[in-house]
Amino acid sequence: MRTIPFTKMEGLGNDYIYVNVLQHPIPDPAAFSRRWSDRRKGIGSDGLILIGGSDVADFSMRIFNADGSEGRMCGNGARCVGRYIHDKGLSPKTTLTLETLSGIKTLELDLDEGGAVRAVTVGMGPGVPLEVCLPDGGCGTLIQRPVSALGHTWTGTAIDMGNPHLVLSVPDPDALNLPEIGPVLEHDPMFPDRVNVEFVRVLSPTLIRMRVWERGSGITAACGTGACASAVAMAMAGLTRPEGCSVRMDGGNLFVRWDPETKEVWMKGPAETVFEGTILND
Repeated sequence: MRTIPFTKMEGLGNDYIYVNVLQHPIPDPAAFSRRWSDRRKGIGSDGLILIGGSDVADFSMRIFNADGSEGRMCGNGARCVGRYIHDKGLSPKTTLTLETLSGIKTLELDLDEGGAVRAVTVGMGPGVPLEVCLPDGGCGTLIQRPVSALGHTWTGTAIDMGNPHLVLSVPDPDALNLPEIGPVLEHDPMFPDRVNVEFVRVLSPTLIRMRVWERGSGITAACGTGACASAVAMAMAGLTRPEGCSVRMDGGNLFVRWDPETKEVWMKGPAETVFEGTILND
């Protein structure tokens, strides 16, 4: 039996267990995530994030959801990785590159006068329409088209943020029964690899209200890639300003900007350490 040091961190309530696998390798991270993400029998989290080395970037990040499935990208997680690297003294840089399954991302650390991280900006890569399996059997994009589930119909846009998102315009995100609706949409046949679902209301050209159902994790307080997908979808529809939009989630706000020409997305927000400990790994 050996012990593995971990850090519990959260970005707007989207919480993960962080482990430096450069020093403490984990042979079966999927099983580890399922076991220790349990909020009654484990540490409790939305999943597990491994911080490792890379041949093409400063560091790498692997994400395992609470159900053990591996995610391609997590914006809230990436911000926390940036803070972790700074706080643990793993690099003196304030601009870092991070290898993920959805490509190399850039992290810009915003430090206060005392040298502490107060916010992290993540270059999320391009936000573009996602190809889906259409009901007629073909493939194509889903942009401002009707999407139905459990007797409801909304206007939806599917966005690729390195992982798949379905952004739905709804009258009131807070009135929805996410535990009932979320799983149905996550497993919709249009999305063979399942999908993250964002329920959005535009409050102004610079403010969106969003709730999220994440594939593999269910309801979470915030989702970085989901906030980006929502901002992109609403900007494509001409409802928000691409140069800057705040996305209000249950866990707090993120600021997102999108370049319609390059399609690049930048997201800025906080990253906090909750506590640290060691796990007995048997």
